[in-house]
Amino acid sequence: MKSMPKPQNLMKIGELADRTGVSHRTIHYYERLGLLSPHEREGTGYRYFDEEAAKRLEKIAALKKLGLSLDEIASVIDLYFEDATGIRGKRKVLEILKAQLDETDNKITELRHFRSDIKANIARIETLTEEAKKT
Repeated sequence: MKSMPKPQNLMKIGELADRTGVSHRTIHYYERLGLLSPHEREGTGYRYFDEEAAKRLEKIAALKKLGLSLDEIASVIDLYFEDATGIRGKRKVLEILKAQLDETDNKITELRHFRSDIKANIARIETLTEEAKKT
């Protein structure tokens, strides 16, 4: 069975992958997560993607570089495409990054306490070892 001609201005998944440097597998994965969806599907199963899909993949990559998880990206990605200014998306990303910073600061504090405990344990065991040598 022959496939129908590709609709104009649309890309098959391979073309989208080549253009964006994102693998087929990752594109399928993003589809399953709801981060990306084809513009239309053909009866033969071909997916056709529009320019917005390429832009979404670029935005996903940029958000990943900021340290956002895919769940966090899912919570903000649509905001960038609903608001042409991108302000709503940026505000949400800022909120996420501030929460990550707070969490990181808390972990650093916990690690400093843990480090102090380790140093105290080392000193205690060294003292006990030295005392044991004297007897």
